[in-house]
Amino acid sequence: MINLYSCDSCSGKYCASKISIFKGLDENQLKKITALIKRKSFEKGDVLFNIGDTSDKLYIINSGKLKVYTYNKEGKEQILYLLNEGDFIGDLSLLKSSKFNFASKALEKTNICMISKEDFDKIIKESPEITLKILEYAYDRIESLENMITTLTNKDIDSRIAELLLKLEKNNIIILSINREDMANYIGVTRETISRKLTSLSEENVIELVGNKKIIIKDKGYLQDLL
Repeated sequence: MINLYSCDSCSGKYCASKISIFKGLDENQLKKITALIKRKSFEKGDVLFNIGDTSDKLYIINSGKLKVYTYNKEGKEQILYLLNEGDFIGDLSLLKSSKFNFASKALEKTNICMISKEDFDKIIKESPEITLKILEYAYDRIESLENMITTLTNKDIDSRIAELLLKLEKNNIIILSINREDMANYIGVTRETISRKLTSLSEENVIELVGNKKIIIKDKGYLQDLL
């Protein structure tokens, strides 16, 4: 049975408590917000929204993973963000309705909690401090994009791959939710290039490739020196 204020895939009592812009709110506020949430499941490969779609709601990742991407002038996919549980997208549309200039797709089975702009306007009236948190989050996202542009324009391929591996690792282990094509699209290289470079790093005993979904970092210092 699904609780009105949470759901089967929530690790906590309230869906809203998972994301940073709602942290610090009291239980009554969280209860009101979570009651406004609509839920939807997406299978791997399903598109949440496309470029040009109306941006009029907040998408919260309850569980699963998403990629957010656009296309370069050659028509090649360029990944902008990889989002995990507790992340969200569509935050700026809550301040002003607009259209998406990027698209989003599920990398695995993903449960999404959605809040419409109309409902969010009610939330802001009761908890105006959330607006500042949205702006802070937007600033962090813009800073992330600026760093990515710097990486793509100023760093060589070896440095880009090292930076990606260090970004994805946790305790020297990477469990990949993206394939080689997505890895390539994230750092602006071809699939063949990233496969060749990963094989080379494996032969140099810097990393260990365990199938297609796991990478063990054996020499983190080597990767850090490439940055």
